[in-house]
Amino acid sequence: MTDLRFLTAGESHGKALVAVLEGVPSGLPLTEDYIARDLRRRQGGYGRSKRQQLEQDHAEIVGGVRHGLALGGPIAMLIQNRVWEDWQEVMQVGPYAGEPKKVTRLRPGHADLAGSMKYGFDDARNVLERASARETAARVAVGAICRRFLEEFGIEVHSHTVSIGDIRAQADAGYDWMSVEESPVRCADPEAGERMVRAIDAAREAGDTLGGVFEMVATGCGTASWTGSWRRR
Repeated sequence: MTDLRFLTAGESHGKALVAVLEGVPSGLPLTEDYIARDLRRRQGGYGRSKRQQLEQDHAEIVGGVRHGLALGGPIAMLIQNRVWEDWQEVMQVGPYAGEPKKVTRLRPGHADLAGSMKYGFDDARNVLERASARETAARVAVGAICRRFLEEFGIEVHSHTVSIGDIRAQADAGYDWMSVEESPVRCADPEAGERMVRAIDAAREAGDTLGGVFEMVATGCGTASWTGSWRRR
């Protein structure tokens, strides 16, 4: 079996994001509408930034698929930046006339410092434009194709929120995944989900953040799950 491998390119405020995935077998049914489902999921989640909610990302398949079927070669996708007009001078590819405004205030917890030191930049924008949550749109598009591939084997992958801050869900296995998707915090326990929303509001008001734990569950491949954690404002 051929290994799956992907590559992404593009910056947060650049003209577009590009993703290339190779190793997908020929004949796999695939459409842009299927990929759009996961891109919509990416925009959800309580407490996300306004930009995250407004962009409405769309992955255009520009190679590797014909008549709704994968051709067996690399699949290329393009995700246009809908606010490019506001950033085309700041992020233009050609030489810049004059001295561009530099980003010199490094954010803790981000890649700004490490990237600037690694590549010798005195403008953190060269780092933060790539090390950005925006770039994950390309990875989600790639992941959607992988999800579609797994469906051919009866495998489905789901996730839900276990805890946010000190609030922990009480739901056990046997989740109603449709209800989880409808929850603003993707919590299988409705009562805990409401308290999580209030906790996020309180943290935002205080200028603070909350940690959290989520669980991923794969069905159709035996017993498999993975639990991870993140921090959410």
